[in-house]
Amino acid sequence: MKILGVLSVIFLGLYSAAAVTHSLRYLHSASSGIPGFPGFVTVVLVDGQPFSYYDSNIRRELPRQSWMVQTEDPDFWERRTQSSFVNEQVFKRKVAMIKPRFNLTGGVHVVQLLYGCEWDEETGDIKGQWQFGHNGEDILALDLKTNTWMESTTVASFSNKNEDWVIQMNNYLSQGCPDQLKKYVSHGRSTLMRTESPSVSLLQKNFLSPVRCHATGFYPNRAVMFWRKDGNEIHAGVEKGEILPNNDGTFQMSVDLKLLSDTPEKEGYECVFQFSGVNESIITKLEESNIRTNGPSRYEVMVSAVIAILIFAAVIADWLILYKRRKAADHLNKKKQILL
Repeated sequence: MKILGVLSVIFLGLYSAAAVTHSLRYLHSASSGIPGFPGFVTVVLVDGQPFSYYDSNIRRELPRQSWMVQTEDPDFWERRTQSSFVNEQVFKRKVAMIKPRFNLTGGVHVVQLLYGCEWDEETGDIKGQWQFGHNGEDILALDLKTNTWMESTTVASFSNKNEDWVIQMNNYLSQGCPDQLKKYVSHGRSTLMRTESPSVSLLQKNFLSPVRCHATGFYPNRAVMFWRKDGNEIHAGVEKGEILPNNDGTFQMSVDLKLLSDTPEKEGYECVFQFSGVNESIITKLEESNIRTNGPSRYEVMVSAVIAILIFAAVIADWLILYKRRKAADHLNKKKQILL
């Protein structure tokens, strides 16, 4: 999987539906050619939630979860700061190395390293991950099963393929990383394992637009939403959106329903929101009174159309009256000229 796709999975919250799977991921990103953006950024995520943050402007590692402030001593954040500072220097050199290898000079360049692990709390299974990319494309990855490198042909021999380093990284991803993850999950369980129900709304720009069922403020991100009619899920005319993060750590998603112009009524349509693995649903019936819109209703459009027709008819009638009067006046003037 390309690193760009992996990042989309992380930040959009599209994880496995299994509620017992936890993840710890480190993302290092160095860039050049992006005005106003930090040259280096580090983000650590636990279960897809920002855990800590560092960039080359602030030069400090900052906690992003309140439970981390309460459970870790100040030295922890100092150590994280020093580690991120070292990574910043390393990645700046990597950006400089990438350019000549791709025969590129100016423009935007983004070098990213993504690594971490997943832990299935129920089965105990561990999965590690290590990927290095440039501008969203994988150029180097570590196969943890074979302890070998997977490289793109354009950057063959990019790595020195140090076997000892590979073994150390594999050991970390299979042992050290899961141990850290388990500790973090233990500290933040009340936050990471909480459930927050969404606020669900039906939105429509105007009566000709699709009806959007929008859910926001829910947690965790393992959820589904769909339209059904008469108790059966429907797919025709339905467009599902992605799960997106909110600024407060919760998530939002939407699903659109395009009703045909000849649909006689909305009766029987329902929007259903469900957390994965949970039988209970939040059901919102498609009724005119439930739809929020900034546009005019069908009735308002019809009334406006009738008024417009009446005004147009009145204008035409006035014009015909004036036309007849002018014709009569012209006829009378011709008669006068003949008599004279």
